[in-house]
Amino acid sequence: MIYRLLFKLLLRRIDPERVHLLASRGLRAVTSVELVRRGVRRLLAPCDARLRVRALGLDFPSPLGVAAGVDKDGTWFEGLGSLGFGFVEVGTVTPRPQEGNPKPRVFRLVRDRALLNRMGFPNPGAEVVARRLSRRSGPSVVGANVGRARSTAAEDAGEDYRSAVRLLAPAADYIAVNVSSPNTPGLRDMQTVELLRPLVGAVQSELDSASSRVPLLVKIGPDLSDEQVDAVADLAVSLGVEGIVAVNTTLDRAGLSSPAEVASVDGGGVSGPPLKARALEILRRLHARAGDDLVLVSVGGIDTPDDAWARILAGATLVQAYTGFVYGGPLWPSRTNRTLARRVREAGRSSVQELVGAGAPRGAERPADNGFGAARTSRIA
Repeated sequence: MIYRLLFKLLLRRIDPERVHLLASRGLRAVTSVELVRRGVRRLLAPCDARLRVRALGLDFPSPLGVAAGVDKDGTWFEGLGSLGFGFVEVGTVTPRPQEGNPKPRVFRLVRDRALLNRMGFPNPGAEVVARRLSRRSGPSVVGANVGRARSTAAEDAGEDYRSAVRLLAPAADYIAVNVSSPNTPGLRDMQTVELLRPLVGAVQSELDSASSRVPLLVKIGPDLSDEQVDAVADLAVSLGVEGIVAVNTTLDRAGLSSPAEVASVDGGGVSGPPLKARALEILRRLHARAGDDLVLVSVGGIDTPDDAWARILAGATLVQAYTGFVYGGPLWPSRTNRTLARRVREAGRSSVQELVGAGAPRGAERPADNGFGAARTSRIA
């Protein structure tokens, strides 16, 4: 209630990127004192055993995580974990530092509870982020989302991803390959099977040569056709990718209640509730297609605990939020966790993981012959 009033009277009048910076600095300052950080975590971090999830070989205290884009620089993941998020995906990180697109580049679509961003991967580079991750002391699960630099030609993308992974893999709990942002020219073309296959192979080769092999996920966009979603799922299974993060922001502007704000912005991707329907459709399709062969991380339009719950029932082992957190405020993750724990209790289950896919249509099976080889064993554990 207090945050809602603060947002209405003050925060919405300040540039969104400026508010984001102030929030990150404020949380870092508060949680930089170990005693305070422990106190905040004791009050807000998930502690109900019903919320624990075992996936990707990792233990998550809650299935609710922070999507890439919130902590682009790897500077406040521990503070975010203290607020109640079960994991944080930092980035997107490129091999070298880059400024991103010119400002202003983040716009609120308040009537839609949405955001429009054309950030363009501003970040300090993989070396700096890896150093920050290597110094972490908290219990949070932290993944690294990696992408191609804007200045890198499409034919050289593989080396960009390899360079970033080489630095980040030793310090991260998992790697997510971002091939779906609409704000880097040509990046979304990497979602085609013909280009994605060698890219994933290059990243896997880099991970195999690392001292410690971490799980690999691929992040896809909402603007793929159903057939393209199927093809990516089949390819991921055949190549041994551990999971898919679905979905990124969308170029679709249909149905928005903020046409004036959108019309004034050149390019950019929309996040928040306008993504909800398509994100859920893609999740259901991936679950029906890949079964237990992939860990599915659902993101896009998760604005309420009901949204998070619906994604779990539809087949998401983990869920992520960005825009819902922006509009919901610092207590949003804690409230969401409490509701999820209550829903699990009311369902008569001991763990939220028992309910993954419980609402998916029964009898939906992945085709036996998809052109990419046989299915693998489950990657949930």
